[in-house]
Amino acid sequence: MSALKRKRGGKGPGGKAKKVKLVENGNKPQTTEMEQNKEITVPAPVSMGKWRNKERVLVFSSRGINFRTRHLMQDLRTMMPHTKADTKMDRKDKLFVINEVCEIKNCNKCLFFEFTSNPLRQTHTIHTLAELKMTGNCLKGSRPLLSFDPQFDTEPHYALLKELFIQTFSTPQYHPRSQPFVDHVFTFTITDNRIWFRNYQVS
Repeated sequence: MSALKRKRGGKGPGGKAKKVKLVENGNKPQTTEMEQNKEITVPAPVSMGKWRNKERVLVFSSRGINFRTRHLMQDLRTMMPHTKADTKMDRKDKLFVINEVCEIKNCNKCLFFEFTSNPLRQTHTIHTLAELKMTGNCLKGSRPLLSFDPQFDTEPHYALLKELFIQTFSTPQYHPRSQPFVDHVFTFTITDNRIWFRNYQVS
């Protein structure tokens, strides 16, 4: 019997012995690449940079609002990825309670829809996304462009409202829930001493 023994996986140029998988009929083993290609995956929101502008907007209402105002509030939450929601506030509570709710929710802006009978503070001519049958439809999380009427720069109170709208409706850059593209426009126009807010689709 020979004194030399053959070692498996030595330090020679061949390296370790390779394991070979035998397949019936001599066919190559099938890979799962075809199965992986058939799977449909939804990409997550893309944020390539660092989120610096920590603007958060709280959107909620008081009790007693009608269904049209409630749908408008839901549409604003859908189109603005930097918003937060909360339960309805009781009509007996004072308005300074809103500051406490914003502090709890870590928000520095608020859109509050209040039930009131004062015609000077009411919202007129409301058309929700469902009524328009998806006209001006945009992808969820996309960033909007803001367009203002030139009349906003003529009066001091309109200039103040313009800055308020910019800080509230503009989506912060690199927000975690936002997408890095623009596909719709928010327009603010002044007609008959009323501010008209419209959403247009970019196509």
